[in-house]
Amino acid sequence: MTPWGHNTVMADVKIRKLPDWVVATFKSRAQQAGRSLEEELRVLVSEAASRPKQRRAAELQAFRRMLRRKYGPLADSTEGIRKERAARG
Repeated sequence: MTPWGHNTVMADVKIRKLPDWVVATFKSRAQQAGRSLEEELRVLVSEAASRPKQRRAAELQAFRRMLRRKYGPLADSTEGIRKERAARG
């Protein structure tokens, strides 16, 4: 798996008609980060795409904390599940 968390098939995207000041801004940011403009834009677009996943993960973590506060630590059900599966054949 690639660092981006997906398979190795990648698309090429071309964005046209960006104002010069926008390109200059991202070139400056890229230079400060020690990256090329292309890499800087790749990082920014990848981060933007992953935000919904990060938000959902944070929501689920908060939900788990709420359950622990409300019910305390829950027992590990793994052994019971294994026994039930073994009994079924």
